[in-house]
Amino acid sequence: MMELAKAVKTLVDGQAKFPDWNKRDDIKSALKVGLILLLDEFGYPPVERDEVYVEIFEQAENFKKNQQ
Repeated sequence: MMELAKAVKTLVDGQAKFPDWNKRDDIKSALKVGLILLLDEFGYPPVERDEVYVEIFEQAENFKKNQQ
């Protein structure tokens, strides 16, 4: 799980480097796709559920907003 967390952080940092990233649909869409692919690569979640992706995306948004 530590490797997954590091990979998610790297992905979020790369996609959310623009100040208005959370208002731009193209960046948010790319981040969602990246998260889905990354989670699948690590075999997570074990059962396919959309709520998991939504929750992880919200956590990423909160992290970036509060990081500044």
